[in-house]
Amino acid sequence: MEWHVTDAQSLAIIDSEIGEHVFSPAEYEIVRRVIYATADFEYNYLIRFSERALQAGAAALAARTTIVVDVPMVQVGIAQHIQNTFANPVYCSMEALTRPQKDKTRVAWGIETLAKRYPEGIFIIGQAQTALTALVDLIEAEEIRPALIIATPAGFVNVDAAKERLQDSLVPNITIDSRKGNAVIAAAIADGLIDLAWQAYGQDGNRIN
Repeated sequence: MEWHVTDAQSLAIIDSEIGEHVFSPAEYEIVRRVIYATADFEYNYLIRFSERALQAGAAALAARTTIVVDVPMVQVGIAQHIQNTFANPVYCSMEALTRPQKDKTRVAWGIETLAKRYPEGIFIIGQAQTALTALVDLIEAEEIRPALIIATPAGFVNVDAAKERLQDSLVPNITIDSRKGNAVIAAAIADGLIDLAWQAYGQDGNRIN
């Protein structure tokens, strides 16, 4: 993202209020982006990173892996930043052409359709709990093997179970350990990861040592 002096001042305030923490430098950059986007310091305790989630996500971005999102708000939130860096294709499940199906929501059916088309893609689920459940079902059926899943949907019914199933899989993931969440958080995590990947790999997609 493009930074202004007020952004730097805000991040300095976040740093001073958080103080010592247990995150790696890369993980902390994601956490502070989420707090900056939400002004909610509780996320300091709620964001969960699976082993090597950031490394896997950064490598997938540098490889121009397709990104699939659940709702347009996430797509809009990351579109400019991704086009100014790695220019990965970004598809939204709400815009996927699908046939009507009574037992699934439109977003779940769309994410399933795109997941089968891009089984090793990066998936960002910011709002639709049903989309996350559909993805986990496909992972457990060994139909897809995503490079990374960012999952931050709010929910009251079964959303925690879906996140636990995702965390139990071997798929790299970043989740919120709470029923809190929204598309803004998903976009903030993705934007932070894009910046980290761009710093690590640079314009030519080769890792910078």
